[in-house]
Amino acid sequence: MGVLFQNKYRIPSTRAKWHEYDGGVYFVTICTAHKIHYFGEISNGKMRMSETGSFASENFTKVTIHYPYAEIPLFVVMPNHIHAIIFINNNCNVGFINNSSDCCRDAINRVSTCGGITAINNPMLRKCLGTVVRGIKARISHYARKRGMQFAWQPRFHDHIIRNYHEMNQIAEYIDNNVVHWELDELYN
Repeated sequence: MGVLFQNKYRIPSTRAKWHEYDGGVYFVTICTAHKIHYFGEISNGKMRMSETGSFASENFTKVTIHYPYAEIPLFVVMPNHIHAIIFINNNCNVGFINNSSDCCRDAINRVSTCGGITAINNPMLRKCLGTVVRGIKARISHYARKRGMQFAWQPRFHDHIIRNYHEMNQIAEYIDNNVVHWELDELYN
């Protein structure tokens, strides 16, 4: 159940309260609203991307242009979601560490509840996972809207903190095989 804030219900953050998200390696899943196939279709074991899907792929490939502290070495664009491994290196050693400086857990929620924070206190300017995902989602939404295409995201995103190389290798294998195993995917519809 959400918490009432300014006469609106706000769902509490699902981010780990013990982790700051300003450094580390993450497995992220971002879904479209209502599982609609905005990014294309899978046919004969191959992803055939729509214009929006191609733009999404380009944004994940070029993430360091907008966020020099972020790297996405592996991702897959599926018809209704995107899986990615995202490295965040905010002046720390990326590589399965728990860096605890005062950064952001869920920047989107902080902006919506803080009443217009500006300058250096703006959570959207923080170098963290939430900022990267929010920026990518915003660019893809803007692209579709500007071209008159229907498009919408599911609110928020799913993340998993990758704690070791074994876990990262398992996730990388899952991402690599996601298109081939589409009909077994929990987001298949």
